[in-house]
Amino acid sequence: MTLVLRRLPLLAVLLAAISAAVFALTQALPGDPAFIAAGGGDATPEMIAHARERLGLDRPLWIQYALYMRNALTGDFGRSIVNRKPVIEDLAAFWPASAELALAAIAISAAVGIPLGVLSAVRAGRWLDRLITPGSVFLGSMPIFWLGLMAVLVFYRMLDVLPAGGRLTVGVAPPPAVTGLLLVDSLLAGDVGVFADALRHLVLPAAILSVISLAMITRVTRAAMLDILHEDYLRTARAKGLSEPRIVLKHGLRNASVPIVTVVGIQLGQLIGGVVVTETIFSWPGLGLYAVTAVENQDYPAILAFTLLATVVYVVINLAVDLLYPLLDPRTRS
Repeated sequence: MTLVLRRLPLLAVLLAAISAAVFALTQALPGDPAFIAAGGGDATPEMIAHARERLGLDRPLWIQYALYMRNALTGDFGRSIVNRKPVIEDLAAFWPASAELALAAIAISAAVGIPLGVLSAVRAGRWLDRLITPGSVFLGSMPIFWLGLMAVLVFYRMLDVLPAGGRLTVGVAPPPAVTGLLLVDSLLAGDVGVFADALRHLVLPAAILSVISLAMITRVTRAAMLDILHEDYLRTARAKGLSEPRIVLKHGLRNASVPIVTVVGIQLGQLIGGVVVTETIFSWPGLGLYAVTAVENQDYPAILAFTLLATVVYVVINLAVDLLYPLLDPRTRS
């Protein structure tokens, strides 16, 4: 609790700085939101002036920012210039899809990357290590947009084994919304058919999104394990006759868990805020696709709200990781 109370002022300062920077940058973007709000090409100068006054764009920049932050603190992020709906409703509608995609991607990354990192460290300098280490570097350097397009070409166009976009097949009714996560909601509803269909749609984008995180987690796990494997307490465990798998997994991996949990948390925060490319390629109806549409339409309230939400999620995840440290390593409790 003390850590949380100590971090809250820093969180407030960080959000204020980022929101101010993003607010200023949106004002520097080309185009006129009042022109779009007034109807675009059919708008008259009087309609544009009225829209500018209605949106508060005729006021000084610092007043606009102060009013925006005052409303944002109460959950009011304004209305979308495009569909005139409250932005908070759009965020609530698109957020579950992005959360489901990011959680699935980080689960794949951790489930594959941590064992690969452990194997690479245990077999350091051998053929397996020489295969895993360059492979992780290669995967980490691959452009996500290219991997996504190749995945669609191979698994959808050529093999026709996985769908190329969306969360459900057209015509399949979604389960009753409880969490917004289709896999969870379909299980809660006992609908195995919808669960299987949602899983098929999730596999390809989640696998592509997991690639960069998988590479990072593998490298960090390998480095953390290499620092641990030659410690004296592991030599003592070997001298006592403990099996090597037990030594590596129970004693080695547990003591290397702090940097591993750190990188997993950081990658999860980045995935939630960085799903833009993946969601665009796979037509995934989440916040990333929503943000792209907002940028294309110069929907400033939507852009600001997406940026603030991504920042809050990233900071909260990092705070949660910090709170896990004392549980993972008693030496950090002080």
